[in-house]
Amino acid sequence: MVTVTPVPKHDPSKPEGHRIAKLLARAGIASRREVERMIGDGRVAINGTVLETAATIIADLTGVTVDGKPVGKPAPARLFCFNKPPGLLTAERDFSGRGTIYDALENSLPRDAPRVMPVGRLDFNTEGLLLMTNDGALKRALELPSSGIPRTYRARAFGDVSQTQLEDLMDGITIEGVRYGSINANLERRTGRNQWIELTLTEGKNREVRNVLEFLGLEVNRLMRTAYGPFILGDIKRGMVSEIKQADVERYRKHLLTSGK
Repeated sequence: MVTVTPVPKHDPSKPEGHRIAKLLARAGIASRREVERMIGDGRVAINGTVLETAATIIADLTGVTVDGKPVGKPAPARLFCFNKPPGLLTAERDFSGRGTIYDALENSLPRDAPRVMPVGRLDFNTEGLLLMTNDGALKRALELPSSGIPRTYRARAFGDVSQTQLEDLMDGITIEGVRYGSINANLERRTGRNQWIELTLTEGKNREVRNVLEFLGLEVNRLMRTAYGPFILGDIKRGMVSEIKQADVERYRKHLLTSGK
């Protein structure tokens, strides 16, 4: 006897497609959060009608305009390694007048570079590797804690700490009610009472490295990220970028989709 599985009927109350904010992020217009702000400001329209809600479901970007300009098809995913200088915000703008990463990127990105978004964030005074991409889906996959992507930092901190104390961080630590997962930390060298410490973690919670080291009685006076997954800072000069080869970007994207990392 052959069993036939009935085809589910289309539910007209559930329109097919995706939220417009998701599609615009994939197209590299802006992050989802920024797109929602743009919609709130009346900058996004469909066939000339200004959009009123970011919850709008559409099949594709046909007829969609941003600031009156048609949105083209999503460009191929591109990924850049940016050596962020300290003293810059990881933001598009700052109303108090502080400098942002885009001030530095303006003169360092290739002329044919699309609009790019940061993968995660680095604090105002944290420097080093910041990945930038034009692809919203790739950005999200790289940021998700469930992806378990390792981030490596080098910290210079004033004070005293032992390798044994650092090795205890492998078991995770709770500070003021916040649980930080396993951290692989190693004492590289000492210069007077300054310690150079390398730390690798996968969560990337807000100010995680600074909070953990300060809990150990250290005063962090320099912090830089040197690696994010397989991508390394290397010899990229401060304020400059290096583009990842397209084939490597696509290879890693497939790796993320198939392995979850």
